[in-house]
Amino acid sequence: MALNIIYLGIKGNVVALNRATGEELWRTTLKGSDFVNVVLDGNQLYATTKGEIFCLDTATGEPRWHNKLTGMGTGLITIATPTGSQVLSAQEKRQRDQAAVAAATAATS
Repeated sequence: MALNIIYLGIKGNVVALNRATGEELWRTTLKGSDFVNVVLDGNQLYATTKGEIFCLDTATGEPRWHNKLTGMGTGLITIATPTGSQVLSAQEKRQRDQAAVAAATAATS
């Protein structure tokens, strides 16, 4: 069944949709209304938001575990899995791209 599901992270929520129909299967509210980064690694669904990480059940969205990453702040989180997958959020990529442009501009001035 997991092959027929896509997982979205949006505004503090993770939403599972039927890949063929777009029907919502479940929705889990994590915290806040911020960007949510999601990564599927086998049967583990990881979601990060506001500096915390959650592991969700892929079939129900119920939290398996949650780590507040105390002392790390509330910044964006990237996730690397044992299979080598790494996800970089779009916002983080934009920030890095802007920093590179600013550095290049400063170097030519």
